[in-house]
Amino acid sequence: MSIRHGLLALLDRGPRYGFQLRTEFESRTGSTWPLNVGQVYTTLGRLERDGLVVPAGEDDGGHALYAITDEGRSELRTWFSTPVDRANPPRNELAIKLAMAVGSSDIDIRAVIQAQRHHTLQALQDYTRLKAQALVALEQDQNRDDVAWLLVIEQLIFQAEAEARWLDHAETRLVRLADAIATDKGGVNDAKPNPNPNPNQAPNQAPHQSSKQEAAHDKGLRAALARSRPGRR
Repeated sequence: MSIRHGLLALLDRGPRYGFQLRTEFESRTGSTWPLNVGQVYTTLGRLERDGLVVPAGEDDGGHALYAITDEGRSELRTWFSTPVDRANPPRNELAIKLAMAVGSSDIDIRAVIQAQRHHTLQALQDYTRLKAQALVALEQDQNRDDVAWLLVIEQLIFQAEAEARWLDHAETRLVRLADAIATDKGGVNDAKPNPNPNPNQAPNQAPHQSSKQEAAHDKGLRAALARSRPGRR
């Protein structure tokens, strides 16, 4: 993701210093993509080199401020108006893992799929609970960061749902491949489709967590997010 343009977007609202940019960036994204201060200052140095930001003195606390330039605003507007390029998609570790497993004779790829499905559906449950909490917070206080956080959570939900569907598709594809190989060899294929009647639940998946377990789990998630949102603890 573009840290460079994310920082420009924050600076477009006014001069800021490094730690402030880090805090606001993580608050806006719900700490989904955490930054360290070193990354922020390295990026600011490159932005200054490219003429997109300039030093803007210090605040009352002695923090060195940075301000966006006209060239920086032009760069930011171009970023917002240009679609995200899909010609060179980022490497997906899960896709690479399954692709490698297909050619590995000693790997049970369906076990790999089932383990990933269980993890993906658990993440989907977590994201759904966080979305419900974000909606409550938004109803109580129409805050810009709450809206941004909600959008990030919803994007994660859509990604998890798509991944679960893709895993189901991949498993079906493998069953058909096994059937075709067995037919060519004139043998009997003992590979059977996933007997689980619910495509959104992995076999042997543990029942839903109890209310107490979910509450404790959500408390930990909220605590992790709160560390990047110091103004909203």
